[in-house]
Amino acid sequence: MRNLQTAIDPDAPLYSVTIPEDWENNAATAILELCPEHQLDVSPIKADILIANWVFPLCEQTDQFTVEDWEHILLHRQACPNASIWKNDTSQKLGITINLAAFASAEAGFDARAYRHVLEIAGHTLRILYRQQANFVNGELPFTELTESIDKQSQNKQFDLTPQPSAGIIYLSNLDACLAQLGFDYDSHDGRDIACCLACFATLLANAGCGADFLPLSPDWNALPELTSTAKDIWALASEEPASRLERIDTSFSLPGNPTDLLLGSEACGLAPIFSPLREDGLLNFSTLARLAHKGLTLESALAASLAGEQLLTPPSQQAHYAMHQALAGFVTHMPARPNQITYPLSQKAMLTRGTKRPLPPRRKGITQKASIAGRGLFLRTGEYEDGTLGEISITPTKESAMVKGLLDSLSQAVSIGLQYGAPLQDYVSHFAYSRFGIAGTVEGDPNALYATSFLDYSFRVLSDVYLNEPLADAPNNLHVGEDMVPMLPLELPEDDETPPSSPHPRNRKFKLVS
Repeated sequence: MRNLQTAIDPDAPLYSVTIPEDWENNAATAILELCPEHQLDVSPIKADILIANWVFPLCEQTDQFTVEDWEHILLHRQACPNASIWKNDTSQKLGITINLAAFASAEAGFDARAYRHVLEIAGHTLRILYRQQANFVNGELPFTELTESIDKQSQNKQFDLTPQPSAGIIYLSNLDACLAQLGFDYDSHDGRDIACCLACFATLLANAGCGADFLPLSPDWNALPELTSTAKDIWALASEEPASRLERIDTSFSLPGNPTDLLLGSEACGLAPIFSPLREDGLLNFSTLARLAHKGLTLESALAASLAGEQLLTPPSQQAHYAMHQALAGFVTHMPARPNQITYPLSQKAMLTRGTKRPLPPRRKGITQKASIAGRGLFLRTGEYEDGTLGEISITPTKESAMVKGLLDSLSQAVSIGLQYGAPLQDYVSHFAYSRFGIAGTVEGDPNALYATSFLDYSFRVLSDVYLNEPLADAPNNLHVGEDMVPMLPLELPEDDETPPSSPHPRNRKFKLVS
């Protein structure tokens, strides 16, 4: 075991978390997210103590599995309950994530026996917890919809109850790493057939005892021979009509942002492919090492081939993700949203030769600067990426004409598009700072600027100060009129001593009309 200092986000306080030695640092963050709030004061936060809070009361209610079973599952990172189980939160749906890669190995293939064992324990766990929390769940009242049917012989009214609600959901994750351990490519017919077998196997076990209404499609069981021997028995078990039906359990694939994937060490959540061969610490992923081993390559030979210009591993494309999503439809009860083109920009970068647009996150941080130039109000707003770099600007005057507002808004959108495609902010600053047109004058509301030659001058000098850490000085103030300048009306004009005495009115030789 080892201790780590970690936090949920950069602004949150640090906590000491104890995790196993061979787990990644992200697992400590996941433990912190799964920890109930009333136990955050305990230092260090230990994973085994948090597990005991829910696993001991759970195992007291059944004899179908023991505490050692769940400890073995968690230690080998085969499955992990979601936050609702760790925190005993009845407002969220119960769920358990299954790490498919934990049952695959290059030497022994796929361990179907362990996979079935973990799925059965997960199903029993969800049903037990659902029955315990049924009376405490917030939401709709537990009224069942009644459908009336008439018996023609006895004319007695009978009522058929609709199926009971779902007791929970089983999420499948780390699919691509599982295929890598078995020696199959993500973008291949065999890889998609194996994924369908794994998903169908989980759905059959999850709904065993619920009747034949929830049977999935039948895949090609020959794709994964390890599951073929037990698939017929499980299919027969799931197709039986029991006297009393069990609560049904849904199946799906995990989504991004789930802390259980971090705890399980998933390289890619759900059915998504692994786009990068490297981990966050710069080392090769286990899936990359497995695929190189299946090709008969060592690290030295792979490095030599890469230096020679040979492409050993083809990165998965967006079309491969689409194909996998389409192939798995019908083998789980709930499919995640269809992947779109902005979800994985790394795959598009290999296809687009003219650059790739880097999308901004839906919820983003930034600054809002309010100031006035020569008494004219101005709002400068920005949008940032997760790493704090600039990706969007908005320059909005308060009391200008519709044309001025439209031009500044169009310019802001053009600059934002350029920033999202990788244009450097320094180039924009060098072109727009100190630009002279329109309104110029004293700046109020910003202690870092006293004078601006235009709205754009002030805005891009602020961006340079905030995002480039390069404060730019004010331009020379040209508002003051020198003594040699010609005065304007209605100022008093200078007297002319050379005016002839015969002239009834003085002659103004330096008169100038200013519109």
